Amino acid sequence: MDILGYNRSKSFYAQSLLISWSLWFLAAFLSHAPGNTTGLSISLLGLLGLATPLVVALSLILPERELKKDLYKRVFNLDKVNIRYIVLAFFLMPVSILTAQGISLFFGYGTNQFYLRDGFTFTSGVFPVWFLLLLAPAIEELAWHSYGTDCLRQRFNLLNTSLIFAIFWGVWHLPLSFIKDYYHSNLLQEGLLYSLNFFLSLFPFVIIMNWLYYRSGRNILITIIFHITAGYFNEIFNTHPMSKVIQTILLMAISIFLIIHEKSFFIKTEKK
Repeated sequence: MDILGYNRSKSFYAQSLLISWSLWFLAAFLSHAPGNTTGLSISLLGLLGLATPLVVALSLILPERELKKDLYKRVFNLDKVNIRYIVLAFFLMPVSILTAQGISLFFGYGTNQFYLRDGFTFTSGVFPVWFLLLLAPAIEELAWHSYGTDCLRQRFNLLNTSLIFAIFWGVWHLPLSFIKDYYHSNLLQEGLLYSLNFFLSLFPFVIIMNWLYYRSGRNILITIIFHITAGYFNEIFNTHPMSKVIQTILLMAISIFLIIHEKSFFIKTEKK
């Protein structure tokens, strides 16, 4: 696995954060403007902020011939991936949220959580919510796992790479908490615990996703599938927010098991 060409981590992360933040904080300001009639502008600013890391990644990859070849192989090689990683990518997140909902029943939460939700918990401006549930993970993972993860991995071991990225990812999402009626804004209104849970859930989520990514030969499609199923199945059921807290605990247990069971895989550093 040669990832030494992915060596501009400071440039990638600085541009991804500052440009996305600028666009999203502007969208947040407009969303609270009196007599707001700028729904299209807010939606476009949100989409541009989402796409920024991918644009930055491509600007670093496309001028380099070897990186372009590497990217192509990692997007179009799902047939070379062990079937067990494909199965885990598709089913781990839906099984985890259904299990969490089942556990929540013992704490008095309702069985109506297993019903499909009538509508969605947030709005996405002019774009259909289901469209963003599919588009956003694809755009993000084409950035995070085309350049962002590997540029950290060539400097740190897999565990530290995952922890550093989870912190960045949480910070990167911050302006979305101020855009009216967006998912992260609504989450904050539900309570501090649930907002904190979103941030904490990123750590096991990233650890498991990066484990899948490197175990599948750095396959980007695996991460896209994993990310889509996480967002989609956490949204379609009438899930109580506390069940998502339980899901985070379950994912944390899985990530700890993986780290202990495959310690050398997570702790070893890449050879320079």
